[in-house]
Amino acid sequence: MAGFQVSNRTTGDHFLCQEGQSVLKAMEQAGKKCVPVGCRGGGCGFCKIRIVEGDFECGKMSKAHVPPEAIDKGEVLACRIYPLTDLTIECVPLPEAAVEK
Repeated sequence: MAGFQVSNRTTGDHFLCQEGQSVLKAMEQAGKKCVPVGCRGGGCGFCKIRIVEGDFECGKMSKAHVPPEAIDKGEVLACRIYPLTDLTIECVPLPEAAVEK
């Protein structure tokens, strides 16, 4: 099974993501905590990241947190993206209202 290297530009962390595995699941399996974790189902928006480099495919995500124009800019949820190549990512800061909850 092929794997892809994921590099987090925000934290400096690196981890391997297997083909067909979400970036968030791979991060958790590697014991890293470089992306905030929420519902793991594409609905809460906590694990929003920006893809700086690389190709990926998307699963279903909440349009409230990730409208189509955000996906065009590479802003996606780590729990719902699957690498097709090595990726470089950045964390997207959570809105203050989400942090207060």
